[in-house]
Amino acid sequence: MITNKEVFETVGMIRSQHLDVRCITMGISLLDCIRSSAAETATKVYDKITTYAKDLVSVGEKISTMYGIPVVNKRVSVTPVSMIGAASGGYLAIAKAMDKAAAETGIDFIGGYTALVQKGATAEEEAFLLTIPEALSTTKKVCSSVNVASSRAGINMDAVRRMGEIVKKTAFLTKEEDSIGCAKLVTFANAVEDNPFMAGAFHGTGEADKVINVGVSGPGVVKAALESVDGDLTAVAETVKKTAFKVTRVGQLVAKSAASMLGARFGIVDLSLAPTPAIGDSVGRILEEMGLERVGACGTTAALALLNDAVKKGGIMASSHVGGLSGAFIPVSEDIGMIEAAEMGALTLERLEAMTAVCSVGIDMVAIPGDTPAEVISAMIADEAAIGVVNQKTTAVRAIPVYGKKVGDSASFGGLLGHAPIMKVSEYSPLKFISRGGRIPAPLGSNKN
Repeated sequence: MITNKEVFETVGMIRSQHLDVRCITMGISLLDCIRSSAAETATKVYDKITTYAKDLVSVGEKISTMYGIPVVNKRVSVTPVSMIGAASGGYLAIAKAMDKAAAETGIDFIGGYTALVQKGATAEEEAFLLTIPEALSTTKKVCSSVNVASSRAGINMDAVRRMGEIVKKTAFLTKEEDSIGCAKLVTFANAVEDNPFMAGAFHGTGEADKVINVGVSGPGVVKAALESVDGDLTAVAETVKKTAFKVTRVGQLVAKSAASMLGARFGIVDLSLAPTPAIGDSVGRILEEMGLERVGACGTTAALALLNDAVKKGGIMASSHVGGLSGAFIPVSEDIGMIEAAEMGALTLERLEAMTAVCSVGIDMVAIPGDTPAEVISAMIADEAAIGVVNQKTTAVRAIPVYGKKVGDSASFGGLLGHAPIMKVSEYSPLKFISRGGRIPAPLGSNKN
């Protein structure tokens, strides 16, 4: 039972510390929309999304008014489109149907233009991958993700090589908007199927027909709580854990209410310290509050490990349905602390890669020079996939090669996506390594059942 006292306790967090429900995401199964023709499949997809999600925005606004809790985004995730369109080959028609349905329902984003190719790809999935750049450049709200590795299967290096090329083409097709199409494209290792966060959200095949997942965020709340902590790092961890508990309870309340109002299954609450460009809403600032002069300094990975672990422990105690991505996110363009550290050279790609070994995802919303070769982007993906596969955790890359920009320039993506300095990438080539293709085998730890 969630008490009124717990609700009232969050009022100060909401008013002064940027606590919000980052998203209510409705997961919708499209398995019953598969038809032999592209036009029929697209029509069924549009009809189901608009039927199921027609009240999602109004319910989100109603809950925000009821509890005084900002609900920032209302979103939909669907069954991976590579599966839904395989019979007809009408992938782009489905993308346009998804975008049209998103506009009709008023939601912010729709995810699920997705393929799961961690061990190999069918001919249909190969054809699907080739459509991603056009899909992202001709739609406004469609988001895409591709899972190229898992701790059980290893790393599909053929898919990794292909994704470098896809990122480059997507960047080129959206070059007039600082290559923003790449901000809607995530390459995963160990993708979770109950992820409410864009751009990586999709509705897993093991999920119910209609599910509500909620993502809660509150970096400002955690930083404010740490400002009064003078003790050692054990005290820091305990404070973060207790704060995460309170924030997750807010998400539990919202998720159960939304599921009830929308006649959907309650899926998960994901407590993720997902920052925004707003002052005081930064994961980087939390790490600095722990005692680092600047995020990126030696000790940053250790501080982030403490933070991520404490957030997960607090969340698990607050809800029986905590999502697989709960923890701290480090999207550079969306975090003012990270932006400033990158601009001054304190935060480098190498340091970010080390941080991803202990955070919730990976190299996220990182702008790189537009002339970065495709094989270098593939190698970035391979490095992150290796971290995920070996450590049995989710990792991802959302790198943006900004056409016409070089190190020292900056790119602007607008809204919650923020802005980012163009970060330096190693000048040494991984071309021969990436060109080998094949599959990096799963680690020894995968041999268990």
